[in-house]
Amino acid sequence: MKKKFNVTGLCMPDRHYMSDISECLRAMKIYVDDGAYFTVNRARQYGKTTTLNALKRKLENEYTVFLISFEGIEEEVFADTGSFCVRLLGLLHDTLNFGEVSGIPEDIREELYQRSVGVSQEVSFRIFTNMLIRICQNADKPVVLMIDEVDQAGNYQVFATFLGVLRDMYLKRDTRPAFQSVILAGVYDIKNLKERIRPEKEGVSDSPWNIAADFEVDMSLSVKGIAYMLQMYENDHHTGMSIKVISEMIYDYTSGYPFLVSRICKLVDEVIAESEEFAGKSAAWTKEGIQAAIRKLLMERNTLFESLMGKIDSNPELERMLYTLLFVGKDIPFNADNQSIMSAAMFGFVKNRGGNVALSNRIFEMRLYNRFLSVEEMRESDIYRASIYDKNQFIIGGHLNMRLVLEKFVEHFDELYKDSEEKFIEESGRKLFLLYLRPIINGTGNYYIESRTRSMGRTDVIVDYRGEQYITEMKIWRGKEYNHRGEKQIVGYLKDYRQTTGYMLSFCFNKKKKVGVYEHVIGDKRVIEAVV
Repeated sequence: MKKKFNVTGLCMPDRHYMSDISECLRAMKIYVDDGAYFTVNRARQYGKTTTLNALKRKLENEYTVFLISFEGIEEEVFADTGSFCVRLLGLLHDTLNFGEVSGIPEDIREELYQRSVGVSQEVSFRIFTNMLIRICQNADKPVVLMIDEVDQAGNYQVFATFLGVLRDMYLKRDTRPAFQSVILAGVYDIKNLKERIRPEKEGVSDSPWNIAADFEVDMSLSVKGIAYMLQMYENDHHTGMSIKVISEMIYDYTSGYPFLVSRICKLVDEVIAESEEFAGKSAAWTKEGIQAAIRKLLMERNTLFESLMGKIDSNPELERMLYTLLFVGKDIPFNADNQSIMSAAMFGFVKNRGGNVALSNRIFEMRLYNRFLSVEEMRESDIYRASIYDKNQFIIGGHLNMRLVLEKFVEHFDELYKDSEEKFIEESGRKLFLLYLRPIINGTGNYYIESRTRSMGRTDVIVDYRGEQYITEMKIWRGKEYNHRGEKQIVGYLKDYRQTTGYMLSFCFNKKKKVGVYEHVIGDKRVIEAVV
């Protein structure tokens, strides 16, 4: 069977191109070997199911591994103890019946079956617990229990009771048979289960899962892991791609978010390579092909983006925080007691970077910019209308004339906003420039904001247009010394990006300022500065 890149459901090594996650699996096995009970709570489409299945295969020589899932379980199963216990025993029996688990005595297999088809009223948690103890006692290897999609059960009291059963087994395992390890996988942190079941009781924190170890394994895909996947693809298709360059570029945009990595690769392989612009896999697996795939990704509707936008729509505080982060440029401390921040982190939208909130990856960042800016575009702001009128003059011979972009922006900004208050400029200056820039590069170029360069520097706007990069640093003017530091900073960025020319956009509140575009030569670098 011909392998493909997969973005739906379980990835199988014999059917799909997969990243190398061996380091992640080794780290997870240490938890199991140590007897840890823990939760793999990661964002949607973060490869949890694929990772659990791979971990099961890795563990099977040393452990008896039950891997079950709560996905698709109907609501009535959680209505009472008996229904829940019967279904759970049935799920365990299914793994035996389909040959997924071995080493369990026949009498226990038969009792599991009888209980799973019996009358639910006859199965209590005590009977259920004794069944689990017998499995652990009689299996030919230490038993590991993995449960995927536990979010399906997270709102029900009966599931909290089940966690209490596991907790009791864990606490008594020095004297009684118990699971070697229990792994629960989902989006939500099960330690907060009580708050979800009984939100009306403020201050409740007695989680039945407080025995769980903190799971600190990085499940994002590394550059090395992405390169492994691309090498497997290259072995089959011989495109001549630069695996190092392409894997680093994909990582730079996705930060290793598994769905985004696979989606970009799938788009390049199945869509971009078939397009008239590229016409073939060799032409598609280039920087330009990756850029084209990213543009297509940013415009499509998929379950991940719908989840992202849905969470923002339902949480005005989160929306305000993201808007401030994107447009105002203020640092937002990563506060573990702030519910909006922790929710955003749990869903994979933001991360803790140096003690401050940061967007998880460029793709999310660009999608959010598109969301917020499209609202402004629909309002037809003056600067946006000016860009629509101007946009045809900026592309010359297929190249973006960034100096001319700055010159025209200065002209319009001075006309429209020169009398605006300082606070307005500080909060809206960046947004206004992006509103002007978007129609010019839309459909052909991409931009991203505050990228981390390889030397861990910071910059504001990097525009990718037909394989060329234009680095523009936006600053509030705070005196000559500050501006001089900014010039030195952008020179550092230019070295990081191997560019000879960079751009600065300075918002200056000095009444004696000289509005216009100026050129500075600093060493072997050229900096074109626009002052408004």
